[in-house]
Amino acid sequence: MMMMAMANDKVRVIITDGQKKVRIPTGLRMLVRRACIAVLREEKFEGNAEVCVTFVDNEEIHRLNKEFREKDSATDVLSFPLGEYGIYDVNPDTGAKQLGDVVISLERAEEQAAEFGHSLQREVCYLTVHSMLHLLGYDHMEPEEKAVMRKKEESVMSLIGLTRI
Repeated sequence: MMMMAMANDKVRVIITDGQKKVRIPTGLRMLVRRACIAVLREEKFEGNAEVCVTFVDNEEIHRLNKEFREKDSATDVLSFPLGEYGIYDVNPDTGAKQLGDVVISLERAEEQAAEFGHSLQREVCYLTVHSMLHLLGYDHMEPEEKAVMRKKEESVMSLIGLTRI
């Protein structure tokens, strides 16, 4: 678990591997941390923050999608925000704002990376950025919201050095 400063603020990204189907490439955990931090910097998030990222397989994300969203299918990423309207739960031990949980199916990410012709690292980074924006309150249900979110995703991916191919 790494802490990185953002000005004077700290971001704690807790990454858990809860799957056995896809080998995690070297550097992927660091890339996920960079993605989380880049979103918070770009959004000018103030204060210490914590986010949990869990890698799962298609079976587990299918189960979660069915249980929490009533969708009987696997998906690539799920976001479970702990805050609303900029108000977050606070970890009593650290004082950090708890943004929520990101759950990524590495199995689905690997499939999508092959489908889109880019690396697993780029796909997981994009899914992390997308999910972090959800944790901060962004959505893409309406065309206008989708356009705003897409622009923010591309901006953060560009900052990380992973622009669209």
